[in-house]
Amino acid sequence: MILLHRLNNSEFYLNCNQIEYLEQTPDTVIRLLNEKTYIVKESADEIISKIIDYNSKIIGKKLS
Repeated sequence: MILLHRLNNSEFYLNCNQIEYLEQTPDTVIRLLNEKTYIVKESADEIISKIIDYNSKIIGKKLS
């Protein structure tokens, strides 16, 4: 799960495995596989970095 911020600064954790696509329009829009949509403060590049970091931690734990 990755920590994100809505436009009103409230925090929430998102299961990044459920992301269908990211779009920057200029706000970042996240659409999930279940068709829910979130608009967040983080850029698409920031979200991608968070996903890479999260997946690296998961893979590292499985290899240990």
